[in-house]
Amino acid sequence: MTKILYLMRHGQTLFNARGKIQGACDSPLTELGIQQAQHAARFFDTITIDKAYSSTSERASDTLELVTRNAMEYKRLKGIKEFDHGTFEGESEDLNPRTREGYETFYLPYGGESSAMVRERMMKTLTDIMEESSNTVLVVSHGGAIMNFLIQLEGTQDVTEGGKIGNCAILKLEYKDREFTFKELINLEDIE
Repeated sequence: MTKILYLMRHGQTLFNARGKIQGACDSPLTELGIQQAQHAARFFDTITIDKAYSSTSERASDTLELVTRNAMEYKRLKGIKEFDHGTFEGESEDLNPRTREGYETFYLPYGGESSAMVRERMMKTLTDIMEESSNTVLVVSHGGAIMNFLIQLEGTQDVTEGGKIGNCAILKLEYKDREFTFKELINLEDIE
C-alpha cells in the first residue's frame, strides 16, 4: 500500500529574520511566520491527515498547530529536530560553511552533529513514522534536517541543488515498501 508523507518546514522565526544560526536552539515564530503557517493551512483543507508529528522545537509545533488549526492531536519527536550546530547556535549565519560539503563534519568539534548523523536519524524516524501510519501523514520539521533527508533520495536534485527550503514549504512524498519517492515541492506561492 502506498502512503503519503507531507514533510513541511516551520514558519519564519525571529532568528531566521535576524540571520542567526538556529538548530538545537529555538526562537518564536514571527508575525510573518504565523501568517505563512495560516496560509499553508489552506493547502490541507481538502486533504485528510491521519497522523501528525512535529520536532520538539516550539517553532515546529507552533507551525503544526496553526496548520491544523489546533484540531488534531500530534506527537513531538526528537528524531526530526534540526541540525545541531553546537557552539555556533545563535551566531550569525555568515559563519556557516559556504557549500553543502562543508557541513559534513564542520560542527562536530564544536559539540554539534555531522550531516551523516542528521541524515541517519531523519531516515530512521520518518521510516518508523510511515511504518506505523495508516495512510497520510503530516510532519513539520526544519530546513537543514529536511535537506539532509532529501539528499538520500533519487529525483530530488532540483530541490537539493537549490540549497534552501523556504519557510512553510511542503514536500509531498510517497512511501511504499520502506522506500520514499519524492513527488513535488509546494511553496507558499503555489497555494491559493
